[in-house]
Amino acid sequence: MDAIATFDRDRRELQGGWLLVAGNRIAALGTGPAPRGPFDEVVSGRDRVMIPGLVNTHHHLYQTLFRAVPGAQGKKLFDWLLFLYEVWRGIDEDAVRTSAIVGCIELLLSGCTTTTDHLYLFPRGRERLTDLEIEAAGEVGIRFHPTRGSMSLSRDEGGLPPPDVVQSEEEILADSERLIAQWHDPSFGAMVRIALAPCSPFSVTPELMRETAELAREHGVLLHTHLAETTDEEAFCLSKFGMRPVDYLEDVGWLAGDAWLAHLVHLTSHDIRRLARAGVGMAHCPSSNMILGSGIAPVPEALREGMAVGLGVDGSASNDTSNMVREARQAMLLARVKQGAEAMSARTALELATRGGARVLHREEEIGSLEEGKCADLVLFDLSALEFAGAADPVAALIHCGAQYADLVMVDGEVRVRGGRLVDERLLEFIPRQRALSRLLVEGR
Repeated sequence: MDAIATFDRDRRELQGGWLLVAGNRIAALGTGPAPRGPFDEVVSGRDRVMIPGLVNTHHHLYQTLFRAVPGAQGKKLFDWLLFLYEVWRGIDEDAVRTSAIVGCIELLLSGCTTTTDHLYLFPRGRERLTDLEIEAAGEVGIRFHPTRGSMSLSRDEGGLPPPDVVQSEEEILADSERLIAQWHDPSFGAMVRIALAPCSPFSVTPELMRETAELAREHGVLLHTHLAETTDEEAFCLSKFGMRPVDYLEDVGWLAGDAWLAHLVHLTSHDIRRLARAGVGMAHCPSSNMILGSGIAPVPEALREGMAVGLGVDGSASNDTSNMVREARQAMLLARVKQGAEAMSARTALELATRGGARVLHREEEIGSLEEGKCADLVLFDLSALEFAGAADPVAALIHCGAQYADLVMVDGEVRVRGGRLVDERLLEFIPRQRALSRLLVEGR
């Protein structure tokens, strides 16, 4: 291997190294002569760099059906949501399954081996959509952290969503408990873990936030929500609750180490210190924040305070792509726009996308770095590709030279991408189905 960037505690980088997989675990790695076989398979590392599988900490997979929608472009968050709710309300079981498969394929090809998803939209009569996403992720072979999202505060009660996509608090809590019982796997190397995720301060009640936290803690699962994404949200919280977003978070019992939050763009230095002390994690979504004009999250400051920070591609209707290695590049560039060239290095950006994401999901003992005994989630990039011609630093080149797609992706010891192509090419049949569904939902035909 030209280079193996382990992202372990010592940030070791092995030049001319090797890595041995046995079953679904990393058995050994090092430099010098490789172990002698026999092996089931030997993969050449010539002109390749290996990194841990990337970890996506925030997404809305159903939104892969709604990319570059006319009428939604050029709007800030609240106006964007009000427009798209009217389109999203048409999703059904076929749409959710298809979009989850397409989104997971896109993530996988970009080097992502673990993804979360935040599904919070449940049109009436379609309450079991999360199960379809779990089954879809299993078909693709990606490690999956679905979060059971929820909206209970419709526009009739002072929220943003239309009434036919919200649920009662009783429905939400009952289905959350069902999903935990049916799907949550706390064991080492689990392929599915559930978290609970009320959507946002402007779409759920404080009572639901509190009751969801109680339920999650009863069952030992994590909590997730959007917070401090825009100045409009801050104004909403001040008007509705008489407090800013982080104060609201504390008021409903979420300022704790079992919660991770998407965006966190509009924070004071005091907010950052409070979140860091409490152990709250951050899902940084640079592309989404840029497209919606929401602002620049204070990631360098959060890292200095010791916060767990991972990356999220966010919904494809606010990013229009689900590419994790590109998202790492965006994180580096956006940090430098605000604070200068020294604000974030390429390796720090990659660390957010690997070890940082694992820490956010409380899985740093299992994934996020290449170490003996950890899950065999790893990615190889082909340095002989055009974009890397002339690159002297193979690890930094992944970010500086704009890597787009991985050459090989292994998840839980199974090769899912080989030679830049899906091993199970049958899954590509979902792409034309996705296009047809998108036209039907967006254009009504």
